[in-house]
Amino acid sequence: MTIVLTGGGSGGHITPILAVADELKHRTPNLHLVYIGKHGDKLGDIPASHPSIDQAFNIRAGKLRRYHGQWWRHVLDLPLIIRNIRDGFWVIIGIWQSFWLLKKLKPNVIFIKGGFVGVPVGVVAGWLHIPYITHDSDTLPGLANKIIAKRAHAHAVGGPKHLYPYPAHKTHEVGVPLNDQYKPVTYQLQSEYRKGLGIKSDVKVICVTGGGLGARRLNDAVAAIVPTLLLHYPSLVVLHISGRDHQAGLESYYKDKLSAEHYKHVLVKGFVNDLYRYTASADVVITRAGATQLAELATQRKAAIVVPNPILTGGHQTKNAQQLEKSNAIIVLSEEKLTKDHTVLYNAIRDLLDHQEKRHKLAQNLGNVAKPDATKRLADIILETDNNKH
Repeated sequence: MTIVLTGGGSGGHITPILAVADELKHRTPNLHLVYIGKHGDKLGDIPASHPSIDQAFNIRAGKLRRYHGQWWRHVLDLPLIIRNIRDGFWVIIGIWQSFWLLKKLKPNVIFIKGGFVGVPVGVVAGWLHIPYITHDSDTLPGLANKIIAKRAHAHAVGGPKHLYPYPAHKTHEVGVPLNDQYKPVTYQLQSEYRKGLGIKSDVKVICVTGGGLGARRLNDAVAAIVPTLLLHYPSLVVLHISGRDHQAGLESYYKDKLSAEHYKHVLVKGFVNDLYRYTASADVVITRAGATQLAELATQRKAAIVVPNPILTGGHQTKNAQQLEKSNAIIVLSEEKLTKDHTVLYNAIRDLLDHQEKRHKLAQNLGNVAKPDATKRLADIILETDNNKH
């Protein structure tokens, strides 16, 4: 039996794909799992080298660049318009590549996590009558999945069903599939992870992560206040997952701005495959509002300060954050305020570090929305789809 898994462009797509791959392989070791990614994907090497993936291929795919709240760019930004037109041709090439690839692979089922690489694959799957399942993590469904929705066998979603424009009888509320290493963090587990990272169990720790590709504006805001934080908390440890493109610049900044002693308290990583160890080690996590990241922190029950990216398509990160802010499950800071005044973030971090009861309350409320069985439920749908064909 062959199953194709496709998606990509960010860690928020890739990590759920790999979680599903691990679950499928655990249940049926002789499954042949194939990953189809986008040519040029900066994180494409991660699924290609993952032990549960048997084969990996890349195809061309186009991206329709849209920026929430910046409508003028769509009509006045000539380089943007040219890139969108160029990517239209990439879609056509990707459809051609997908046709011959799927004819060769003859998959029983296709799982499409989202991202524009799913469009050519989904279009061809519909032509060839290969059943496919889509998954949306964000409360606002992605354009790629909406484009290929009509012929999908099923739609798995991360949020309440009524938020999505898919037929109710085809829509399954499962949550966001996660690596099984994400689990509620006890004091014992936190101490174990800290020991592995060389961190004492009795110090305060913050972890900063902007997603698989990083987040430059979030990096800059955090970096600006770290010297002051370390003056106030001399034993504080800062775990900064910067994104691969930002690692060298951030390390250079910290070396320049921090004393030799304080620099020992900062660990910068471009990308890590075991992010769960870093977030579990932290007392406070500062992050973007991607649905996968928020689901991971909910499962771990961590106190989080969330800075949504305001210009991503449809404002989906803002909507993700608003849903949780209503439940007093996270602290939300706007990027606009943060960029103008870094002390907004500084004060929010200090407030949580100084008040354990606030951290615990946020962690408890965020944990209440966790769906730890999402990966298993999604694997059920994928396998049942093949069984229903026979």
